[in-house]
Amino acid sequence: MGLLPCAPWVLLGAAILGGSVARAGAEGSAVTVEVRGDAGAYALYRGGEPYAVRGAGVQGAAGLASLARHGGNSVRTWAVGDGSILDRAHGLGMTVALCLDLERERHGFDYDDTEAVKRQFERARRAVLAHRDHPALLFWIIGNELNHDFTNPRVYDAVNDISRMIHALDPQHPTTTATAGIDPTLARVLETRAPDLDFLSVQVYGGLAGLPTALAEASLEWPVMVTEWGTIGHWEVPHTPWGAPIEPTSTAKAQRYREGYEQVIAPGGQFIGSYAFLWGQKQERTPTWYGVFATDGRRTETVDVLQRVWTGAWPLNRAPRLLDLTLDGRRATDHVRLRAGATYAAAVEARDPEDDLLGFDWVLMRESEATQSGGDAETVPDRVALTSVRRGAGQIDLLAPEEPGAYRLFVYVGDGRGAVAHANLPFLVVGG
Repeated sequence: MGLLPCAPWVLLGAAILGGSVARAGAEGSAVTVEVRGDAGAYALYRGGEPYAVRGAGVQGAAGLASLARHGGNSVRTWAVGDGSILDRAHGLGMTVALCLDLERERHGFDYDDTEAVKRQFERARRAVLAHRDHPALLFWIIGNELNHDFTNPRVYDAVNDISRMIHALDPQHPTTTATAGIDPTLARVLETRAPDLDFLSVQVYGGLAGLPTALAEASLEWPVMVTEWGTIGHWEVPHTPWGAPIEPTSTAKAQRYREGYEQVIAPGGQFIGSYAFLWGQKQERTPTWYGVFATDGRRTETVDVLQRVWTGAWPLNRAPRLLDLTLDGRRATDHVRLRAGATYAAAVEARDPEDDLLGFDWVLMRESEATQSGGDAETVPDRVALTSVRRGAGQIDLLAPEEPGAYRLFVYVGDGRGAVAHANLPFLVVGG
């Protein structure tokens, strides 16, 4: 099945099945999913009814239930695994965008190696046969960000071959591939080498606001799912002179999520849904950059914002808001340098919507030395013993480490009711 606004055979199947599709799914069989519309006005349909994807990439089984409680209805994966996520999602009334994790050129895979490509194809085929009839399955993602640092366009020949195989074995579910951004060159590669895809999935962070323009400049009129979006990426922000990226506060991130959804995703048109990143927590330059939960499971303001844009209602208890963080009276953008062993004042300004009593936790870590890209696994930087004296609510006197080097000071502001705000500030310790 090619990139048609609405494949005729899919429409015929939906017309024949009519209202029985959803009921069949509830009994354990596949639910037909399709993209309808034409250039500039597409929509996803499931069981013959419009299906607005309110999704996220999720970590762990507990994350699924949490996502459902806050108004999410779909989850995306980055691999098939054992497929058990389909059962868990179905039990919560949710759907799954299941990703066939293809090998990446940047990790050493050679798409000129026909035998290796064939083995990968067979792995994908087995996964499709295993899960094609599951009622929670929404669509297939064929590879994640395969364009990241790629030079061999044959990767998209492989994507197209897998898409054709899926359409032969599973005509009830659309196919897509997830790309890191979009530009005219990549658009032409996709059009010529992977025309069998039903829609494109794009993953953007700081570039979300400019995505409609990027698609127009690429002259790409395909339907688009945004399968990763969120805060600005660590590669997109200002850095200190010693190379530390300056992370936005949890409140600044929440505002970016809200603006991105309301201004780009919600209007629809070319966009047929989205999956926020990340409903969970991960280490990527810092432990707080991308997850909408803290390491201890407390939710941030972004969770509240997502519930609001998905459902129209705020949680009964909203997360604290963090307004400012300073060290020695300076912000992260001031490129703070401290003398080893000297004492400096750190202060955070925060507010709680319900005026809950706030608690403050300060953590000191070494600066990450990670150079990985594309979300590859990173090691959590070491914690450093924090020597400090509390001066008041949100204020401490900090003793700078004796060892020169790059550090990062974190503060977590909790409301005692499961919600938290956070910020961090990179600084450089120089000899005393």
